[in-house]
Amino acid sequence: MRMTSLAAALCIVTGPVVAQEVDLPSQLAWTAYGTGSAGYNQSVAIGAALQEATGVNLRVLPGKNDIARTEPLRQGKVQFSANGVGGSFMAQEGVFQFGAENWGPQPVRVLAANNGGTVGLAMAVAAEACEKVGKPKCEGFTYADMKGLRVSWVKGAPALNVNNEAYLAYGGLTWDDVEVVEFGGFGDSWKGMIDGSTDAAFASTNSGRAYEAESGPRGVYWPPIDPNNTEALERMKAIAPFFSPMMAKVGATIDGTDGTPTAGYAYPVLMTYAEQDADLAYNMTKAMHVFFSSYEGKAPGINGWALDKQNFQWVAPYHEGAIRYYKEIGKWTDADQAHNDNLIARQAALMKAWEELKAEAPDNWEEAWDAKRREALKAGGFAVVF
Repeated sequence: MRMTSLAAALCIVTGPVVAQEVDLPSQLAWTAYGTGSAGYNQSVAIGAALQEATGVNLRVLPGKNDIARTEPLRQGKVQFSANGVGGSFMAQEGVFQFGAENWGPQPVRVLAANNGGTVGLAMAVAAEACEKVGKPKCEGFTYADMKGLRVSWVKGAPALNVNNEAYLAYGGLTWDDVEVVEFGGFGDSWKGMIDGSTDAAFASTNSGRAYEAESGPRGVYWPPIDPNNTEALERMKAIAPFFSPMMAKVGATIDGTDGTPTAGYAYPVLMTYAEQDADLAYNMTKAMHVFFSSYEGKAPGINGWALDKQNFQWVAPYHEGAIRYYKEIGKWTDADQAHNDNLIARQAALMKAWEELKAEAPDNWEEAWDAKRREALKAGGFAVVF
């Protein structure tokens, strides 16, 4: 471990300040979404800030899907992951790919999250595809018009797929109403948007892939979300409860406009496992905020990591080391702790149910786990999701 004094960096003309210290190893590694994604670009920018300020070398390993991003973390090959709702919430829940017999509910812990507020997370449509349903230039196109179009399904990426399903639900549709096109990764699905092999794919509005598609021959369009359409939003949240309506002001086709009404949630989410060293988690969390000004504005949407944008009552619990830092600076409340304790109890109930089912060794694991999981959540008084 190495100690890095920030006194010199913090001494400004207004007078002396108290030195802050961040204790990190000289080399760190975390996983992120694939190259060109907002998560990867932001991770690289954060790494550059750490390198410049402290000499710490952050290695960012791109992963095609939730499993690829989470497996190195589970194996201890990386300390953290700039993951998404799949590698955090869905891993915690033990659903979709994380419901496979070699996975199960994971003891994930959050350090910090990007709650940008200006970056949407949405299913985009190739502008060219709007013409297929008789709406050239996408005028008046909504998610209800997705019927019959080709929609991307990314193998091993339940977050992306559930999110697409949620947007279809907003439009009153299901997977049965569209043509499913399978891809091996997030980047591949967006290559498909450009080369014409799919009509819709999910991304953050500021993803490098979305900008690439914007300048491509087919264009890109973000169908609007009406925040007052409670019935449609209820259908959406029944599939993905972590979504909320918001106005995207950063992204492909959006920059320089008044914004696009869509939906979003925390992304990326800097996370680890419960067993990660508390001191390391504390110092990584501290570094994210102490050095914020060093990476602020260095990648699209990166400003959502700011301390004042943190949500301490999200759907996955925070790591004890991160909590120590937030308490130290007076940002962690009793209500936050109660919420966190409840989420940890939820994880414990799910993991207990998983171990019980393994001992039973049912023939049809998928069906058996679905039923066991729901029973455990209901018995513990927890909300049943998925």
